[in-house]
Formats: sequence, C-alpha cells, structure tokens
Amino acid sequence: MYKIFFNETELQFETLPSLFSPKNADSGTLLMLENCIAEQNDKILDLGCGYGLVGIYYAKIYGNKNIHMSDIDPFAIDMAQENMRLNNLNNINFYVSNAFDNIDQTDFDIILSNPPYHADFNIAKSFIEKGFNRLKVGGKFYMVTKRLDWYKNKFISIFGGVKITEKDGYYVFMSQKKSKKYAEKNKK
Repeated sequence: MYKIFFNETELQFETLPSLFSPKNADSGTLLMLENCIAEQNDKILDLGCGYGLVGIYYAKIYGNKNIHMSDIDPFAIDMAQENMRLNNLNNINFYVSNAFDNIDQTDFDIILSNPPYHADFNIAKSFIEKGFNRLKVGGKFYMVTKRLDWYKNKFISIFGGVKITEKDGYYVFMSQKKSKKYAEKNKK
C-alpha cells in the first residue's frame, strides 16, 4: 500500500506487482492530472485505469456519479474497486473492457489515459480513434506518454489539433473534439 497527497487530496492505494507503477504514483500520470481541467459534473473516463489512481482521484474531489473506469485486466479492475472502497467511495462505474468493447457509455466530457506505450501503437491508436467517437462535441482527450512524434501526428489527424505539455521526458497530449467527424475526413 502507498499513500499520496496530490492537490490537497489524500489517497491510498493497494496494488499488485503485475500492475503498472505498483509502488508509487507514476510521474506521467500525475503530470496528466496537473494538466487536466475538469469540472464538478463532467462525465469522466479513466481508460486503461490499472489500479485506479486517475478515476479515484476525480471521484474523491468531485464525488459525482459520472466517473467511469475501464481496463482489459480483470485483476486491475478488482484492485481499482478495492481502492474505491479503501478511499471511502462507492460511486464509480467499472468495465472490464478491451478499449471500448464493453463500454456502452458515450458523451464523455473527458477521457484520460496512460496507455502501454512501450509496446506497439495499436492500443493507443484504438484509444484515440474510438475515444474521439465517445467524446461529446467539446469533450477533451488527455493522454500521457514518453514518445512525441507518433502521438502528436495521430491526435492532429483525428482531432485537427493538439496541445502538448512536456516535463521530465513525459508528454501530455490534449485534444478537444470540435465536430462529429474526424479531422482528416473534414479535409476532404
């Protein structure tokens, strides 16, 4: 178990060695949270939630019932549910899902993800492309990685633009959905 105090919010987490960043909060994830602008009633998806840091943070500060968390790994979802209880929360929606396969929800205000970017780009490609379709117009997609060019180009091709923040080798990408069609389709 570890505890974290972030933006005046104290959280504690149980985790497993097999899950990402099992001993402490990942610096990239915290940078993404620092850069995300969310509001009280936003419908938020923590995509690839692992043991739940992002979604639990937003549930704790906003206390709304619009927090959704998904991961392909059932053990990660079990751990995220345990961490929800550990942080005295009960208002989070969970999905064991490969990307968006088992998520019927749409019209998200915010999607946040720290994808497994050391593998190949297929997972992030799916997250970005399908995430665009799950955001409402005006919604924002935040993603953190340690790679720049491919992600920058992908966000621009889908959303038409991207804001990038860099710190200590991490890049936080933020794109906003401005229409119902991919940017590359709007160019034709």
